[in-house]
Amino acid sequence: MLITHDTRCALDTVVDLVNTAPEDDATPDGLADVPALDAFVREHEVSEVGVLTEFDLAAVREIRARFAAVFAAPDARSAATMINELIAAAGTTPRLTDHDGYDWHVHYFAPGASVADHLAADCGMALAFFVVAGEQERLRRCEAPDCRHAFVDLSRNRSRRYCDSRTCGNRLHVAAYRARRKEAAG
Repeated sequence: MLITHDTRCALDTVVDLVNTAPEDDATPDGLADVPALDAFVREHEVSEVGVLTEFDLAAVREIRARFAAVFAAPDARSAATMINELIAAAGTTPRLTDHDGYDWHVHYFAPGASVADHLAADCGMALAFFVVAGEQERLRRCEAPDCRHAFVDLSRNRSRRYCDSRTCGNRLHVAAYRARRKEAAG
């Protein structure tokens, strides 16, 4: 599956957005306030965003929850329904652009769109490409018992199980190794 630069950026953005949600009552919200949203927008180089407000924060949190549901969708039809609703509500308006030193690419958000509509349109379309390609199963949640972060499995053989192999994957492999050693020592 060919993934263009702008699609990859949108995928990274939607994964990071979903992962800002608190996993439980003890975990802080990664989008706790407007400055946190502003930092998220700057970090992900979300273009054409004006001054952010509490309204934007609430709208982005709502979009975040809807994207999280896409990652939890049991099948392509369910994911497609949710993605269609997201991009339709955003007022998707595809247009070619070549800004900030990037070659031609497509923006799906309407000019002057809110940051929530911008994210819903561009990130929704990036996820839509995976459903169209029959690759919806690549939109996953980490299999580590203490982590449910979202990620997109871009491995060749669709075998990635953890959001980060150096943390979640390594932790589980070390725990399994120690359990085997303990059992062998008897």
